[in-house]
Amino acid sequence: MLNPTRVKGLHHVAFAEGQGAELAETFQRTLGLPVTSVERVPGFNERMLDLGNCSLQGLEVTGEGVVKRSVDRRGPGLHHIAFEVDDIAATMSELRDHGIDFIDPEPRTGGGGHLIAFAYPKSFGGVLVEFVEVRSEF
Repeated sequence: MLNPTRVKGLHHVAFAEGQGAELAETFQRTLGLPVTSVERVPGFNERMLDLGNCSLQGLEVTGEGVVKRSVDRRGPGLHHIAFEVDDIAATMSELRDHGIDFIDPEPRTGGGGHLIAFAYPKSFGGVLVEFVEVRSEF
């Protein structure tokens, strides 16, 4: 079992959508969720919407890539959930000891400059799970 002190909480819940960011716009307009950042990366735009204790992350398709493949395969909707952890390398090591397989062999830099790693959905009952180590210097 993962050391329970490693998981600090839910970091974000991500949803994928086609071009136009209609779902992100709907959350913003109807629920009053402010967009705190927008990052443009190859293949998608990432919008973070503030929920106070965690975020919603909108992944808008802008070209070829992993988000477009997800939307093409499953349609728009839930993409992944992300947990904030205190030490991503130690978390990955402990989880590997318990049979969790990672897409990312090592932590990498993701949105907001944070360290991230994705576990294969088969490791978590079909749910894509991301682990995030927040780096405050970014």
